Amino acid sequence: MRESWADLALHPVRIRILRAVAGTRLTTQDLIERLPDIPQATMYRHLATLVRAGLLEVAAERKVRGAVEREYSLPAHGATLDPAALASATPEDHARYFTAFMSSLLAEFSRYLARERVDFAADGVGYHQLVLHLTDAELGEFAAGLNALVGPLLANEPGDGRTPRLLATVLMPADLPATAEHEGDD
Repeated sequence: MRESWADLALHPVRIRILRAVAGTRLTTQDLIERLPDIPQATMYRHLATLVRAGLLEVAAERKVRGAVEREYSLPAHGATLDPAALASATPEDHARYFTAFMSSLLAEFSRYLARERVDFAADGVGYHQLVLHLTDAELGEFAAGLNALVGPLLANEPGDGRTPRLLATVLMPADLPATAEHEGDD
């Protein structure tokens, strides 16, 4: 039986591997050093599974003492999908992309929490889940307004007292809450 994408990604060892690789490129040896409680054979098995599933990719290969050493990274499309990728992606592709996106986001948040000093208010950290009730036209206006607000800020260069800040968005239809009015509509 084939594992679902959730089974693939939500395995505790695989989550730790994805978190370790997020935002960087690591070899198997690097991962073994960062995650010393995971046996080497187990690490190789999970890496192979993650690569086959498209949740990790081989970023580079080189010969080291007669063996091939691979560097792993999250797929480039894990954070942002270009329009061509969106048009041709299957639901299974989207499941992999979203898992890579969430793994990267989780790794960034974990790195933040591991800092010596964590101050949510001073650092401007927040996370929220909101439900917006929008028509298609209102959704279009919202997207255009958000792009107009964020677009110019993307041109800011490092320096001048600027702190890099990660903004991640997810927008999708929400299921309607079950009410007496909708019960039995199945």
